[in-house]
Amino acid sequence: MPRKPKQDRARATVDAIVEAGFIALSQRGPAATTTRHIAEIAGVGVGSLYEYFENKEAIFSAMSQRFIADTAAMIKPLTPTLVQMPIDSAIRMLLNEFRNFLGRDDGRYLKCVRHAMAVDFELHLDPLFQVLNNVIMRYLTGHPETLRVSRIPAITYIGINGGIFAVIRHLSDPDPLVSFDEMADGLASMIGHYIEQELLLLRGVAE
Repeated sequence: MPRKPKQDRARATVDAIVEAGFIALSQRGPAATTTRHIAEIAGVGVGSLYEYFENKEAIFSAMSQRFIADTAAMIKPLTPTLVQMPIDSAIRMLLNEFRNFLGRDDGRYLKCVRHAMAVDFELHLDPLFQVLNNVIMRYLTGHPETLRVSRIPAITYIGINGGIFAVIRHLSDPDPLVSFDEMADGLASMIGHYIEQELLLLRGVAE
């Protein structure tokens, strides 16, 4: 039965294994990656690896959680700026920051999320959705007129899911049909125009 790390040395070993998992996955993909590969990169014995992880899938799960936590930590400091911007500008900024985040460390995270569905990535999205929902709720509160727009929950759902996967798909495509800026502008304009038109309709009814 794998044990949870309690001492600093044990936590450092687990961190090294998770980091090695990112390297191995980016080099070999999920199918060809083995616990032995990960242990070699981490500089630990296979036996030590199995003290903390039952198999490579457990390591992949920890990697998914690390990626989501790091993404959420990247977004949180941006919130005060995002909620002060026009909605389309805020979306463009957020998508560009996500692109830059995926490109860090020689694109380590990007290489891994290309295999996302194979390593249960989608099972760990809740913390990221919570952070993005918090950004949206703070935006709506700061722009109270938008609270009257219809279908906000649906637009929020589409915007969050569409934004995350559009960025990953675009950056994973060696020959995308549109540039990243065009893709970001398209998503930002779609949501921005919808809200703008809804507000115009509401003003017309009020008059």
